[in-house]
Order: sequence, then structure tokens, then C-alpha cells
Amino acid sequence: MFAQVTLQDWENLVKKQLKTEDIYAVLTKENLEGISVKPYYADTDFVLKNLPKVEESTHLVAKYQDNLEEHAYAFLLEHNVEHLTEKTLFVANKDLAGHISLADDNQYISLINVFENQEINTQLAEELLSKNFKRNIAVDTTFYQNAGASITQQLALALAKAKDLAEVFGAEILEKLVFKFAVGGNYFFEIAKIRAFKILFNQLSKEFGLDSIPYIFTETSLRNKAKNDEENNLIRSTLELSAAMIAGSDAVYSNDFKVQNSNSLSEEISFKQQIVLAYESIINVFDDAANGSYYIEEITHQFAENAWKLFLEIENSGGFIENLKSGKIAEMIYQQAIAEQNWVEEGKIKLIGVNLYPKLEKTKSVEQLYNPQEIKPVRWAEMFE
Repeated sequence: MFAQVTLQDWENLVKKQLKTEDIYAVLTKENLEGISVKPYYADTDFVLKNLPKVEESTHLVAKYQDNLEEHAYAFLLEHNVEHLTEKTLFVANKDLAGHISLADDNQYISLINVFENQEINTQLAEELLSKNFKRNIAVDTTFYQNAGASITQQLALALAKAKDLAEVFGAEILEKLVFKFAVGGNYFFEIAKIRAFKILFNQLSKEFGLDSIPYIFTETSLRNKAKNDEENNLIRSTLELSAAMIAGSDAVYSNDFKVQNSNSLSEEISFKQQIVLAYESIINVFDDAANGSYYIEEITHQFAENAWKLFLEIENSGGFIENLKSGKIAEMIYQQAIAEQNWVEEGKIKLIGVNLYPKLEKTKSVEQLYNPQEIKPVRWAEMFE
């Protein structure tokens, strides 16, 4: 039997190693998410319970290439491919969705966004809902993450968009949605983000008399990638994929690690990151591999509480569409994005090969990169490129 270690035992040891009595001043780190993180967790106030996913095993999604047919069981399709069998096909093109040939032994999932020009494209939504797809409409938050939205903002916006859809098409649409998230580089926070959304969506569904589990499609972020730092991009995206699988995503997809000059080989390497992770660690088969971590459980609930509060604020001011039209969402994301970018400039957020080892000269200002009236994807490294 191991001897029981108390918090006081841990504190005494750390004081000795750090040679200071004020260890929490050293160990407590600021973050832009407003999340309280302790340096030591011995317990949690929350009940540890499994957060299930829809799919039995996380789909490892490849952008379609004919040479990957033997290696991949799930493809992202942008054009029709008729000979595929026993595959899960994620349809990413609305024109393709209109005329794709459905095979009985495949399953089809739409990744098509119906929010266009600050409105819901009801005609497109109805066409998609009429299709024999496993999931018919995507609620896409990747655009906001890549524009600089905080985790809390991403979660709240996903809920607000789902709520707007349910008000137009009825509660049953909640069972036909796919939620797309981009996973960034803050490893444990990103695990908590996906887990928090499962709690939040289930809570939202109960408001409509349901008890639903969200279908979550995650992809690697573009925000922390650099043009001239491809090898580090590959490392970053590997960690992002790992976080997505551990969090219990239903499907994961790796954007090309090459920001420019993408080719079929770089796309294949990007996909095979998922293969290595899944086959070496089998983290894709668990519903909720992070269940039992006191730290992740604590920050999961903090994100859920903060996001639900922001969601209610959005609802009380008219919902997603109204807040989008008024510019409130753009302003909210802008403030978060420039705070992040300032941290990158100051070196508080470290990007190896960009602002550290080596530290590149700045070529663009925050004002040149961001506009408070416009939501647009911006990579941190653009400041130095």
C-alpha cells in the first residue's frame, strides 16, 4: 500500500523544491479563458460520470484520395465517388448533397452549414433534411475558433445556432445535427471543451423534452499554424487530434499541416497522423477517456457554466441571428482575438519557429490583422510572415 499523501505534504515538498513559501504565486498561471486552474487536484466536487458519444468508435476521416481507399473507412467528399462501399461519407459540398448517389451499405453525414448571409437558408435546410443521411445539417463553429473566439464563445455560439434551428424546424432537428469544432493547441482545455459541449447540448435538448447526445466532428485548427514551420505544424495537429479523440469526438479530421503548397502527399501524411494515434493508443474507441481526471472534470464544468451563461445572454438579446446582425458577436470575438494576438506578440503564447527559436520580426500590426466589424480567420503567425 502506498502512503496517503495530503495536500499539506505536497505543499511542503513543493516549497522545498521551489525554495519559496509563496508557491501559488509561482504555480498559478493566467489564462485568457477566465478559467481557474489549481496546481494540484486531489478530489472534485462533481460526480464523475461517463459522457457518451454517438459513434461506437471515433471515425478517422480522410480527404478522399483513391489510394487511401484501403486505409480509410471514412472520407470527406467534395465530389461524387460512386464505387465506395461500407464507408462513412461526410458530404462537404451542398451541390454534391443535392445529387449524390446513396449506396445502401454506406452511411452519409452532411457537414453543410445552412447559416448564410446572416440568415438561415431554410430552402437548403429543408432539402438537406429530406435526404436519407444519418445527420443532415452542420452547426459549424470552426470559423469562429480560427477567427479567435474563446472556448466559452465557441460553445455558446454552437448552442445558440442549434436553438435558432430548433425554433424554425422543431425540436426533432436536434437529433439531425452535426457540431463541427476546431481543436486548438491548449491540450487540456480543448479536451474540456468537447466534454463541456456534451453536457451543454444535453441540457439544451432537455429544454425541448429530449435527452440527446451531440454528434461531434472535430478538425485541427488553422489558427496556430505557420507557413514556414511545417514540421511544428505537424506536431501541433497531432496533439490536437489526440485531444479530440480523448474528449470523445465522433469523428476527427486533420487539415493539411502545410498552410501553403498543399499536395496529395501532405494530405495523406495529415490523415495518417490519426492512424498512428488510433492504432498505437486506441484512444479512439473510448467514449470518454478523460473521465476520472479531477483537473479535466473541474475545468469541463467551468467551461459549461460560463458557456451556458453566455448562451442565455445571447438568447435574452434576440438569439444568434439577431446578435450576428447587430455586430455583437463580431465585437465579442474581436476582443478575444486581439487579446490572444497580443499575448503572441508578447511571447506569453509561444509558437516555436515563429515568436521563439527563432523569434521572427513582426511584419503586421494587430490593427492590420483584425477588424471589429468582421469575423475572419487569422493565424497568429501572420503577424510575423
